[in-house]
Amino acid sequence: MNAIPSVDLQDFISGDPIRKQKFVDEIGKAYEDIGFVALKGHFLDDKLVESLYSEVKRFFDLPLETKQKYEIPGIGGQRGYVSFGKESAKGKKEGDLKEFWHFGQYVEDNPKLAETYPDNVTVEEVPEFNAVGKEAYKMLEKTAKYVLRALALRLGLEETYFDNYIHNGNSILRPIHYPPIIEEPKEAVRAAAHGDINLITLLMGAQGRGLQVQNHKGEWIDAIAQPDELMINVGDMLSRHTNNKLKSTIHRVVNPPKELWGTSRYSIPFFMHPVSEMKLDVLETCVDEEHPKLYEDTTAGEFLHERLVELGLIKQ
Repeated sequence: MNAIPSVDLQDFISGDPIRKQKFVDEIGKAYEDIGFVALKGHFLDDKLVESLYSEVKRFFDLPLETKQKYEIPGIGGQRGYVSFGKESAKGKKEGDLKEFWHFGQYVEDNPKLAETYPDNVTVEEVPEFNAVGKEAYKMLEKTAKYVLRALALRLGLEETYFDNYIHNGNSILRPIHYPPIIEEPKEAVRAAAHGDINLITLLMGAQGRGLQVQNHKGEWIDAIAQPDELMINVGDMLSRHTNNKLKSTIHRVVNPPKELWGTSRYSIPFFMHPVSEMKLDVLETCVDEEHPKLYEDTTAGEFLHERLVELGLIKQ
């Protein structure tokens, strides 16, 4: 596999059973082979994408002391601003060369659950930032719901199996700014090799080189989406739940060639998380004599906590 397969969500939602099955087969095979697809036909229109990038750039262009007002202590970076170099990949000492923001869930119809999530943080200096962020969050969440419905069918489950787990789930929209590189980085890269924690990740901004995916031979291949495509990959929670049938692929964001060091890079991943009590026990449909159960039983909340400690975002 030396190219990321491309699929069209409109096939799945077309109402045509043949096109729907085609999508299920294509995305299922891609996730079993390499864990990444490029997806067109999603719910983000061009105007929303343009507005989101514009607001995100406005925020990151603010002076550092202004941005740091929005860095909230004691919540493991789950909402608001996280400053440059704070996050490192599992097992890596060097902080990644990035700063980022977190929008979290807008809980509907469940005040008790709303109390368990940190509040979203409002930026006074960029008036449209929060409204545009919320709209993008909702459209990415809607896209992710249909992708998971297709995967449920691939796994021999009820189509809506994931719906209740992701409704009001602990998902995060993370606009990232990789600033210009000013001096030779010693060991750090823009984002060190890692697997994502969550069910699936939907990435905006994978146009141009930078994002690389490791295939099963251990080779790094460029993952480049077309302007109208999202890059979508399997996270560790889904990989674990499916006994590695669907693969969480190691990926990284490499530093650009030296002549491009003076440029910023922006990318905007949406990390689809379920509610904390979702059981991540290995699905019975994914276990047989050739594929024995690989993982202990756990919940999404327990798994997330363990990983945030490993990333240095929560101190024990």
